[in-house]
This record gives sequence, C-alpha cells and structure tokens, in this order.
Amino acid sequence: MPRVASSGSLAWLRERGMGASILVAALSSAFGVVLISATGFIGAMLRADPYIGDSGTLAFVLSFMTTLLVGVAVYVAAIVTANTFSTVVAGRTRSIALLRLIGASARSQRREVARQGLVVGIIGALVGLVAGTLLSAAGVAVLTAVLGLDGVSYPVVQGALLLPAAIVALTTWTAAWAGSRRVLTVTPLQALGGSVEASRETIARRSGRHVAALALFVAGGALLALGILAGLYTPLGVLVAFIGGILSFTGLALGATLVMPPVLRLVGRCFGSSATARLAAENALRYPERSSRMAIGVVMGVTLVTMFAVALETVKAVLTVSAGGELPSEMSTVIDSFAAIMMGLVAVSAVIAAVGLVNLLTLGVVQRRRELGLLRALGLSNRQVRRVVLLEAAHITIAALVTGLVLGVAYGWAGAQSLLGSVPIDPEAPSVMNFVAPAVPIWPVVIVVGATALLTLVATVVPTRLATRVAPVEALAE
Repeated sequence: MPRVASSGSLAWLRERGMGASILVAALSSAFGVVLISATGFIGAMLRADPYIGDSGTLAFVLSFMTTLLVGVAVYVAAIVTANTFSTVVAGRTRSIALLRLIGASARSQRREVARQGLVVGIIGALVGLVAGTLLSAAGVAVLTAVLGLDGVSYPVVQGALLLPAAIVALTTWTAAWAGSRRVLTVTPLQALGGSVEASRETIARRSGRHVAALALFVAGGALLALGILAGLYTPLGVLVAFIGGILSFTGLALGATLVMPPVLRLVGRCFGSSATARLAAENALRYPERSSRMAIGVVMGVTLVTMFAVALETVKAVLTVSAGGELPSEMSTVIDSFAAIMMGLVAVSAVIAAVGLVNLLTLGVVQRRRELGLLRALGLSNRQVRRVVLLEAAHITIAALVTGLVLGVAYGWAGAQSLLGSVPIDPEAPSVMNFVAPAVPIWPVVIVVGATALLTLVATVVPTRLATRVAPVEALAE
C-alpha cells in the first residue's frame, strides 16, 4: 500500500504513476523547446532570403502554429496528469484516512499532493528543457551542414526556451491540485478499506459538475457552428471555431463519466456473454470515474490525429472547389508535405496520451489487488484473470477510439471549413462561399485504428503480469 510521505521526503517519487507523470511533463517541455527552436531557425532562414525575408505573414503563421501545437501538448499533458493524480489519490485513500484519524486536515493533505505535483512538474520540465535543447542544437547543426546554410546564424540557447518549461511545471502543479480534489471527501472511517473509487451512484449525485460540463459542451458546440458560418465570410472564423473546440472538448472531458458509460455498454455487447467478458464489461461500468479517466486520454490522442488528418484533407477539398474542380499539382504537393510534418508533430501529443493510458491501467491493476485476488480465490485461473484485464482495456480503448474518430472528423472539418470557406485560390478573384462535406482520408484512419489496437496490447502487458503475480491469500490479506 502506498504511503503518504512527509513534506521533507521524496520517497513518494518511487510510487507507481510518478515516473510516468515526470515523463509526460518532460515530453511536453521538450516538445515546446524543439518547436520554438524549429520556428526560430526557420525564421532565420526566411530572413536570410532576399525575396521573402520581410514577410510578416509567414512570421505570424509560424508563431501561431507553434503556440497552437505547444498549447495542445500542454492541454493533453494537463488532463493526463490530473487523471493520474486522481488515480493516485484513490489508491492512497486508506493512508489519507489514517492521517485524518490522527488529526491531519483534508486541506493539508491536498496541499501535500499539490506540492508533489509541483516537484514532478519541475523535474519533468527541467529534463525536457535539457533534452529539447540538446536535440534542437543537434538538429540545427545537421541542417546547417546538409543544406549549406553558412550564412544563417541562429543561437539555440536563449531565454525563450524557459517559457515552455515554466508553463509545463505550473500546469502540472495545477493539474495535481485539480486531481487531488478527492482528498477533501476522504473520511477517517475509510482507513479500514483500501483503494476507493466513486461508484455510479456517487457520480450521479454530482449535479453541479454535470451542469458545468453540459454548459461548456453546448457553448463550445454553438461557437463551432458560429465559426463555420463566419468562415464563409472571413478566415477569422477559425478563431471562433478554435475557442469552440477547446470549450466543447473540455466539457466532454469534465463530463466523461456521463458520456463514456453508454459507449462502454454498447461496446461490451460485442464481446459475447462468457464469464470473463461479462466481468470485464461490469468492471468497466462499475466505477465510471476510473474507466473515464483511462478512456479520455485515448480519446484525446485519437481526436488530435484524426482532426489534423481530416482538416488537411478537407483543406484540399475546399481549395479544389475554389480552383474550379482541379487543384494544381504543386499546391497539392505542398499540402501533402505540410500534412506529413503536422502529423509528426501531433503524434507527440498522442504519445503523451498513450503514456497516460499505460500508466492508469497499471495503477488500476495495482490498486485492485484484493479484487483480483478474490477472483482467483473463487476459482478463476491466471489465464482468465489476465483475459479479464485485457478485455477491460479493450472495452475502454475501443469506446475511446470510436468517440475520438467521431470528434476528430467533426473538429477537423470545422477547422478547415472555418479557415478557408471564404478564401479563393486566386487572390485576385472575388471572395466566394466554399462549403464542402468532411473529407476523411482512409489511410490515416486505418493507421489510427491499428495504432490503438497495438497500444491496447502493449499497455496491458505489465498490468496482466501484475494481476497474477500475487498469491490470492496475500492479496486478500491487504
């Protein structure tokens, strides 16, 4: 059982979940550093060009894309970190309750968890800062030599690189504070129990949170629709749609305990009626908060990749309509090249979400040792217990995959339509309304589905081993 360490000790860093949280922070910080360096280097290359060196539009586009991608990575990392600390707190229920029993206050325990989040954020941010700076320096040196850019000078080490590291550290701290709100509800009587997750009945009584989630989702959806309509007249519609997308997805993440259980129930019916399949389906539904925390990370990863793939394909469709039915081959090549670069950058956020899934699955199995031990004591074999864990993970990832694909198509189409709905391919031509249906590229979707299936298998390797490593008697004695 995890112990709540004292303020002067760093022994809690060895707890399961903390290493993955540091990795998430490091990935986010390094991603921000590399993006800022890449943008700065490209800007230096452009300034050295006598024809486009003074282009303010290119500088704006580069800075906007950098801000957008760093913001997306930090947003994903914040949700993953908040979910991780929520799961860690659920596993510490008994320890926290014991401290409450001897006089500690709930707020002091929450401050301790938040302090741990700050330490995790600082460590991860510094690791990412160093790794990102070294990677950027190596990249600049290689590109300068390969492309023969002797006249381009760009200092990699600069104060601006501290910004993403600082943002990641503060975001991790805030996410830990948000994820630790469960501490306030732990009672001294729970010292007799173990890991405690909120049940369906408890979730149903959280009317305030559900109303806030619904309000954010509805408001975001309305702004998305408004952005699409505004995009038929001005490219600035994309700003309205962007805000709408952030609000609607935040509402979805906040209300995941309402959205995911129905999807999980539908997926559960596809796995048959065997004992292990029914157990897996019930485990995914019994504690919707735990299942939703695991699912929302996959939803984010799938949504992001699908969104950018659909957005770029829809851009081609909009420009094709604007060009009169045929897109120039040069422009098509440029868009495809840009799409490949963007998908590579967005994949970093998907990796962050994947780390969160693996971490939460492992934590979930560790914190359910008594439950799994009871199943083995009742006669289930090691193979059946492993199958239950695998099927439960499959339930969650398939439900998240379907949800992410739907959201990704909607967001991607809304982004492209709101940005280019009024832009003619010929700058001298009059503005027109280009309204097209969503364009869904087949291969990126196939890759997303295949990667999600592979992630499910990889993510369950450690949990399924942990599920059968402890003897039933030992697990039940905890």
